[in-house]
Amino acid sequence: MPGRPHLTRERVLRGAVAVADSGGIGSLTIRSLASELGVKPMSVYHHVANKDEILDGIVDIVFSEIELPEIGKEWRVELHRRSSSARAALRRHPWAIGLLETRTSPGPATLRHHDSVIGTLRAAGFSIAMTAHAYALIDSYVYGFALSEASLPINGPETGSDLAEQMVQQFPADDYPHLVEFAVEHVLQPGYDFGAEFEFGLDLVLDGLVRTKGASHA
Repeated sequence: MPGRPHLTRERVLRGAVAVADSGGIGSLTIRSLASELGVKPMSVYHHVANKDEILDGIVDIVFSEIELPEIGKEWRVELHRRSSSARAALRRHPWAIGLLETRTSPGPATLRHHDSVIGTLRAAGFSIAMTAHAYALIDSYVYGFALSEASLPINGPETGSDLAEQMVQQFPADDYPHLVEFAVEHVLQPGYDFGAEFEFGLDLVLDGLVRTKGASHA
């Protein structure tokens, strides 16, 4: 039929990502996906069996956007780059924060990602147990920061100081002196950006792993 969109599995999954990016994961249904693609709902089922397969597929797309660490290179540099890339991907797709580790049918990008991170740590001399500790610690920090960043009403330096000033004006300074001091001396300063805290925390996490790894070989 002339003008009818040509569907592929990849196009269906990319459409699902677009729906989730626009309205959150709760907005993703077969009907909303079909509307995004400009097709009838039944057409979607020619390419994906059900909602679970869609979720598996879009999680794999998010993992495919995260830069892989290179096994054998300096592990701290590689995992810093990978973690920063993961945070950036979660900023683009905040709906994915609670989904990345929930799928029981991981796709190829997901498997490559996990294998590369584990391989980087193992090649650096981490034991199996320390690899598990390090991976859990790094991802707890990255996912936790991404969740905080997505949840806060402040969205970058453009909105931070204005919103903080409005909030400070709502409570008496004498009752909350430390909070007011923090807001005035830090949050209300020009260029304040909560997102800038990510690098500081990530360096602490990685530096701690460097010390722990060294102590385990002492």
